[in-house]
Amino acid sequence: MSTLGEVIRHPFHLARRFVTSLPPRPPLPADEAWADQNLLDGERSLWVRLSNQDRRHSIGVARRFAAARPGATRAEVAGALLHDVGKVECGLGTFGRVAATVVGPRSERFRLYHDHERIGARLAERAGSEPATVELVGESGPAYATLEVCDY
Repeated sequence: MSTLGEVIRHPFHLARRFVTSLPPRPPLPADEAWADQNLLDGERSLWVRLSNQDRRHSIGVARRFAAARPGATRAEVAGALLHDVGKVECGLGTFGRVAATVVGPRSERFRLYHDHERIGARLAERAGSEPATVELVGESGPAYATLEVCDY
């Protein structure tokens, strides 16, 4: 849920995410290789649709997730890597996402942004992801609480 309430509750996360979203550099080659090891071919096709900024973010979240959940399966790590993949459907850049977070789902693209979890889960399922991956992308399942903490 990205609303004005979220901005107030998570200002440091949002400010840090904004600043790290500005440089367009791709993930480091070692990080990209690590992600590849945890993604099925269809999942990789989805993941590379993310912007460089979103892929860097997803790697950071997934690495924190794997550290916090040492017994995480490949499917769970893939869910962490793909947790924001539904955002590709909204077509918003950094400043558009800031606006969507602040004003809420007031336009079609802003609604898509706010519904990225459901959209991402559908994309992951269509890409052939395992149920555990689809659950995490859709913000559910037994590992979701860990993912949520690692995303902030």
